[in-house]
Order: sequence, then structure tokens, then C-alpha cells
Amino acid sequence: MRRGRYTADVELSSVNLSTSAPLVLASRSPRRRALLGEHGVMHMAVEPGFDDSELVPGRVDAGQWVAALAYLKAWAAMRAGPFAGKATVLGADTACLKGEKLIGTPQDAEEAGAMLRELSGGEHEVLTGVAMIRPDGTRTLFVDRATVRVGELGEDRIREYIDSKEWNGKAGGYNLRDRLDAGWPITFSGDPTSIMGLPMGKLMGRLAGVASSPSAAESVIVEAAPTTGAELSAGGGR
Repeated sequence: MRRGRYTADVELSSVNLSTSAPLVLASRSPRRRALLGEHGVMHMAVEPGFDDSELVPGRVDAGQWVAALAYLKAWAAMRAGPFAGKATVLGADTACLKGEKLIGTPQDAEEAGAMLRELSGGEHEVLTGVAMIRPDGTRTLFVDRATVRVGELGEDRIREYIDSKEWNGKAGGYNLRDRLDAGWPITFSGDPTSIMGLPMGKLMGRLAGVASSPSAAESVIVEAAPTTGAELSAGGGR
């Protein structure tokens, strides 16, 4: 397993919609926007307008689940925004798998603490599902997996981290780059960018010709109208 530091950052600047790149990221995650920027992918970021907090995976496996959520995010953003037929929309979803238990994003500090205690002193998988909907309606879905080993964190470290609120919005309650920089006892195998929310190793080839640029990414945040799970199920479920 590998251990290392990932410190490159990118400043995201706002642009007018009329000058936006032909790739739309349906995500509120600054980490995903930064990963695209670090790899020179021009894009704009939009709120997906889709809340998956009340959905449960049912009988599908973990890989199918994250791929489905990624697709629903991309579909909801395209449905709510002026992007249909004009841009490729990219959605992503990340979750941790500890044994047979799927661990998503904590809803509060208590849940974040419980997740970290469960991951401490053991090994888990991180799965990131990616979905792209191109202007012609073509869909591309794939899942990338990585393995993370977390040493014993200790109660004091967990409590200090929970108080910082840095767990908010992160699958499993943590971000790999942040926790390695903080000196947490973490090793991993697989693509570190997948653990951070967007598997750039697999994604870059699939993005060829969509929105590549040698310059840092430009980004604009667009609010999309909220879409309910019931609407998604009725309108375009698989």
C-alpha cells in the first residue's frame, strides 16, 4: 500500500454562462472541482438538485448503488438546467464499504464519529461511481475501487476531528488528502483520486475531446431546482 501527500490546489474562478466549458460537473463538492482543475479539465460546476439522503440501496450491490446515484445526479442536473443537447454532464458518488456494510456521508457529528470509530484499526474499500451523459444522450457509467487501511485513531483524535466539522460532506467522514496532511495513520492501494471522490485515472481517457485544456479549470456555481427521489424514479429510473 502507498502513503503520500497530495497538496496541489487550484483556485476556481467564476465565469459567465456564455463562456462556460462544455463539461458540467453535477456536484457541490469542492474536492471534485479541484481534481478536475488539477488535471487541466475546463468545466463548470452546478448543484445537482438531487438529495439522496433518504434513498436506500435495497438489493443492489455497492458498485451498482454508487453508479446509480452518480447517474441520478447527472440526470437531475441536466433535467433542471439548460444543458440538454449542449454539454456533457458528469455525476459522481463515493461510498465506503466495510465488510458488507455500505458507509456513505454522515448526516451529523454523532454519525461521523460512529463511522470513524468503525473504520479505525481496519481496512475498507472506497467505491466511486461515475456517470456521464453526452449531448447526444449517450451514457457512460463506471465504478472505480480502492482499498484503505486506517490505523488506530484513538478517541482524542476522533473527538478533535469531529469538533473541527471537517467531516461534513465526506464519504466515511474523511478525505484522504486532508487526513494524510494531518498525519493520520492511513495507507492505501488504488487511485488516490478515486478515494478523494473522482477517479481521474479512468476518467481522463473518457473525457478526451470533451473539455481538456492545459490551463486551470474555470468554474461557475449554478443553483438547480431541487428534484425529489419520487420524481427521479418516475421520470427516468433504470
